This record gives sequence, C-alpha cells and structure tokens, in this order.
Amino acid sequence: MNALWTSAAMAEAMRAAKRGTLPNDVTGISIDSRTLMPGEAYFAIKGDVHDGHDFVEAALKNGASLAVVDKIHADKFTAAARLLIVDDVLAGLVDLAHASRARLGAKVIAVTGSVGKTSTKEALRTVLGAQGATHASVASFNNHWGVPLSLARCPASVKFAIFEIGMNHPGEITPLVKMVRPHVAIITTVEPVHLEFFSGIEAIADAKAEIFAGLEPGGAAVLNRDNPQFARLSRSAKTAKVKRIVSFGSDEKADARLIDVSLHPTCSAVQAHILGHDVTYKVGMPGRHMAMNSLAVLAAASLAGADLALSALALAHLKPAAGRGVREVLTMTEGSATLIDESYNANPASMKAAITVLGQASVGPRGRRIAVLGDMLELGAAGPDLHRGLSEAVTANNIDAVFCCGPLMRNLWEALPSAKKGGYADSSATLEEQVTAAIGAGDAIMVKGSLGSRMKLIVTALQKRFPGQAALDDITV
Repeated sequence: MNALWTSAAMAEAMRAAKRGTLPNDVTGISIDSRTLMPGEAYFAIKGDVHDGHDFVEAALKNGASLAVVDKIHADKFTAAARLLIVDDVLAGLVDLAHASRARLGAKVIAVTGSVGKTSTKEALRTVLGAQGATHASVASFNNHWGVPLSLARCPASVKFAIFEIGMNHPGEITPLVKMVRPHVAIITTVEPVHLEFFSGIEAIADAKAEIFAGLEPGGAAVLNRDNPQFARLSRSAKTAKVKRIVSFGSDEKADARLIDVSLHPTCSAVQAHILGHDVTYKVGMPGRHMAMNSLAVLAAASLAGADLALSALALAHLKPAAGRGVREVLTMTEGSATLIDESYNANPASMKAAITVLGQASVGPRGRRIAVLGDMLELGAAGPDLHRGLSEAVTANNIDAVFCCGPLMRNLWEALPSAKKGGYADSSATLEEQVTAAIGAGDAIMVKGSLGSRMKLIVTALQKRFPGQAALDDITV
C-alpha cells in the first residue's frame, strides 16, 4: 500500500516529539484500535466515554505504525514504544489536517445543510469517482474530529475531495470550513433542525452560511433556490465576497433546474437543465428530494471540472448508505415484505421525505404501507407541534398504519385517524414486539427516528424474525 504520510512529515506538521524507532511510511490514520489496519497511525483521541490513551498498547500490538499521544500520558509507555508526542492529540490531528490541505492539488467540495448532507456527499463520491481518484468523508464524519480526520486521511494525489460539514450550534462550521477551504460549497437546504439550540430558522440559515467563510478565492456556492432561506443565504454569500452563486431547484430562475421527474419505488427519471445544458438521467435512489439534490450534485461536479454527461450517467449507480433508505426483502412463510431502513437519524424534513418514499413503495395484493416512527430530537419547544404535523404527510401519502414510540411521537399518535393507528409504546424496545407481530406478506415497512430513539432495534428485530436479502432495483428508465 502506498504511504499516506511519512512519520517525519507527520512529526513536522504536528510539531511532535519522537520516541522509539519510527517507520518511514504511514499508510493511514485511525482513532479506533478495534478497526485499525496494520501500518496506520493511531491517534489517542479523548472521547466522551473513552480515552484513546487506554488503547495505545493494543493498537501498537495490532500493527499500528505509530501512536500519537499527549505529553501527560507519554510516560505511561516504554522508551521503545513508537510514539509521536504532542500537547493535545485532537489539536495535533487538526494540525495534520491543515498540512494535508496545504499539499492537496485536488478540487475540493464541501457539503452542509439541514438534510441530505451525507446522501449528497455520497452522490458526489459516485459521480466524481468515475472520473478520477476521489476522496470523501466516510459515514457522517462531519464534526470537530470527523472533519480533520477525513482531511488528514486524504491522499495528496487525488483529483477530487469531498467533505461533509455538520453543526448543531452556531460557530461550529467556521473553523471546519477554514480547514477544508473548498472550491465549491453546497448548502442542500435549511430546515427546522436542532431548533433547541437556535432562536429560529433564520439563525439556522446564518449558521449554515458560515461555510462561505472558508471558500477559496474565486470559489462557488451552490444554493437551493426553492428553499425559503435562499435570499438570506445569497445575501450572506455576497457579503462573504463569494464570486459565483449557483442555484438549484424547480424555480424557473434556477441555474440547475428540474424540468420533470418521474418517481418510481426504487429510483427516479429526471429531466433537468444544468448550467446551460439539457440532461436526462436516472437517479438510483427514490424520492423527489433525491432528484432535487442530484441537481446540486451535477452543478457542483461541473464547477469542479467534471464532465456533465458522465456525471449524470453515474447517478444511476447511487445506493443508499446504511440506515438511510436501504431496502431489504423480509422472507415470511406466506410470502415476503419490504423493509426500508431509515433508522440512522430523523428531523421533520427527512421524516416527511421518508414517508413520501414509503407512499410510493410497491406492495402486494393485500399489502399495507406501514410507518414505524420514533421521536425526532433537539427540536426544543416546537417539538410537539412538529411531531403532530406529520399526520398530514401520513394522510397525503396514503400510509395505512403508523406505529409510534417515544413521548414526542405520542403527539402524532393522538393526531392520527383511528384507522391508521397501528400501535404505540414509550420506547423502541417495547414497540418491537407489536411491529414484528403486525406485519405480513406484501407489506412495505419503513422505520425511522432520531439516533437517540434507537429505532435500529426494530430493524434488527425484523431482520432476525424474517431473514431476507437485499432488494433489487429492476426498473430501467
């Protein structure tokens, strides 16, 4: 495997002291001793639960090329231990991230937004990866440690680099985007997410607009013209002296404009006008929201120098990430059902989008569309009303039955028509048995909630009770 760093370059970037006989080459960066691969450097990050210094010896034993530790803990280890010693390990990782960006010749894209960050980042990975060496954040590594880790892992030789940037408080994006320094910055949308920590939707828009602070000179911002906060974001971009503002959406003034979309249970066919060019393409994931975000993907890819036609063609190969719409066939004695796993996280906008996708799902002759929903968290005082308001999406999309769990979801439960009430429990663990007992052949079941709602428990229970296989996309459009 090619070296990602040399130990000498790492030591210089982090102003680290050396101990032991260090190898010349380091093949990767890890913060988890359990998944560390031989040759990688292990960073002993102090987390909310564990201190990485407790696992340094295990990491070195498992083949770590070296470990990065702080001065306070350095004396715990032998003189022969392969160490780089810094004042603070997370700060050292940030220093390494800055050094990574300084050596990078790639076109860099940053993605933020209330909804759709990860799916947009993954779509960009798919699109750009077909046209050159591409690096992108793994999973949802978008916070104060995830962004520098993703950047430090970026090979110097890639052609494209994509980074997801998240936040739930004001001021979080600024230091992260100044680290990434993108040439193109996407804001997918602004929605009432993390309202517990903001005065209102305008404050959320202002926090997302922090992404403009790190945009490279001459860079472009890609903004959702259909979103009510577009004008506010556009003003913020101009104030930040962003050279080019590119809009996307169905609005007739959008630079990347949706002309028509044909929605299918597992994909969509899209006609669009992207930066002066007409394109028709398939998006390999269902939902109007995915079709809309594909406009931002194609605009950003074009701005980064990728071929538009090849980019559009690659969108057919999109696949959902774990917990974000993965479909599975559940095998039953009398037939099969479809499970749609949306359990990774939830907010009002993504919940409505998932309910809409469920409404388009195929069912058997006697099948039902069943939503299994857990609490959406961090919504503050607006939480009860936002949960209650989901009843409109349930009705509009002809959902047959809804199972709810959690104190906030009781608001939706009480607002539902009696014919649509499937079951209620105070937690996912206590709802699990109701759901597994209720579903039958031909049903389509969608499970979604915030991470704290632990809806993955219900997904796992269904998979265990009805072992199945991945659902296939057999539609050509």
